Amino acid sequence: MFDKFALLGFGPGGWGLPLLQGAGITISIALATLPFGLALGLIVALGKRSEKIVPRWLATVYATVFRGVPELLTLYIIYFGIQVVLQELWQRLGLPGNFSMPPFVAGMVALGVVLSAFSSEVWVGALNSIQKGQREAAAALGLSRSQAFRLIVFPQLIRVALPGLGNNWMVLLKETSLVSVITLPDIMFITTRANVTTKEPFLFFGAAMLIYLAFSLASAWGVAKLEARSNRGIAAFGGATR
Repeated sequence: MFDKFALLGFGPGGWGLPLLQGAGITISIALATLPFGLALGLIVALGKRSEKIVPRWLATVYATVFRGVPELLTLYIIYFGIQVVLQELWQRLGLPGNFSMPPFVAGMVALGVVLSAFSSEVWVGALNSIQKGQREAAAALGLSRSQAFRLIVFPQLIRVALPGLGNNWMVLLKETSLVSVITLPDIMFITTRANVTTKEPFLFFGAAMLIYLAFSLASAWGVAKLEARSNRGIAAFGGATR
């Protein structure tokens, strides 16, 4: 039995280093996707709340599509479909060689658009919680719309949206496992290859489970700390923030 656990070590025949590298890929793609997905989600949320029908319609369709289509299908479309389109464009421009989309970029874009669709709902709820009077007061002080959003609306927006965005981050961490199907050597890719080589599924998939669980526990702790920090001083005013 102990010989089996030696397969997780860093010695000869051990998979410790590949697993560590796979964990690094997993957290790297999650961290790269997060700002892209949340920023795009905020843009979609602002589009949903636009007074103009075209931006509102486009934002609603975008969110509906990427919330309804399976994440794996989105990943395939971006990695294989978009690559074909860009390859055709590459050849039409007469550029040398062939265009090849890096799996890391494809994974980040696919996970990012899905994250943006779900996070847009969180952003919309947070935007709806901020009273219109605050924007009117900012205008009365001579602040432009961009200044009012940056200085007054956005700090409150983050505090209100943080719990929901924290949940989005936890889901994103788990969805990174999908990138293994496009040969990106994340945790699931490494553990699957290790299982094929050693025929020890419980050992390696159990190790993957513990790694994901460790990431989730660390994330839950970090989000809780951020929430506590963002809520400093709120209780002193009876919870009033509007």
